[in-house]
Amino acid sequence: MSDSEKLLPKHGGYRNLKSFQVSQLVYDITVRFCERYIDKYSRTRDQMVQAARSGVQNIAEGSVASGTSKKTELKLTNVARASLEELRLDYEDFLRQRGMAEWKKGNPIREELIAKRLKSADEAAYWIAEVKQRIGPSGLAGLGKFNTNTGSSKSAETERAFAYLSANSAITLINIACGLLKKQINSLAEAFESEGGFTEKLYATRKKKRETHKARRPSLKFRRKKPAAMLPASRHENL
Repeated sequence: MSDSEKLLPKHGGYRNLKSFQVSQLVYDITVRFCERYIDKYSRTRDQMVQAARSGVQNIAEGSVASGTSKKTELKLTNVARASLEELRLDYEDFLRQRGMAEWKKGNPIREELIAKRLKSADEAAYWIAEVKQRIGPSGLAGLGKFNTNTGSSKSAETERAFAYLSANSAITLINIACGLLKKQINSLAEAFESEGGFTEKLYATRKKKRETHKARRPSLKFRRKKPAAMLPASRHENL
C-alpha cells in the first residue's frame, strides 16, 4: 500500500449508501408528482424538484469530498438532510391545503409501504395503484370530503385518491431518508471528533515520516573523518 493510499481513506462509495438510494427514489417520485399535480408555472414545482435533487447531489458530493475533508462531508450531508426537510414541508402543505390527512405512525398503509422497501419510482407507482384498487377511495380515511356536481366526479375522486397516496408515500420515504441521514451525520461527527480530519492526519503522517527518516540517518560524528595531523614544513619551504 502506497503512502497516498494510507493517507487517503476509501471514499466516493455513495451509491452503496442507503441514504443515497432512498433520497434518489424520493427525487424520482417528486419529479413525477410535480409533473402530475403541481402547476408547471408554479414556483413550488421548481422548488420541490430542486430540493429533492439537492438531497441526492449533496450526499454524493460529500462522499466524494470525504477523502480530503471530513468537515466538508459532514457539512454537505447535513445540507442534504435540510433539503429533504424542506421538501417534506411542501408535501405537508399539499395535503393540508386540500383537506387531506397525513399518515401517522401505525397507519397500516404507511407500515405496508415501509415493509415493501421499494427500489424505483415505477415500483412505487405500481404499489400505489394496487392500494387504490384494493382499498378504493371510500377506504382511504384521510382522503377528506370531495363533493362535485360535475359529470367527471368519479375520475376527479380517483385523481384525488392517487394524489393523497402519492404525497403520503413521498413523506414516508422522506422520513426514512432523513432518519438515515441523521444517523450518518452523528456517525461522521463522532469519527471527526475522535480521529480528526484530513489536516490532522496529514500532519501526523508527515511527522511520522520525518521521525522514521531521522532514525535511519547515521549520526554526523560517525560520518566525519578526523583531519590529518599537521606535518612540519620542509626546510626548502622555509627558504
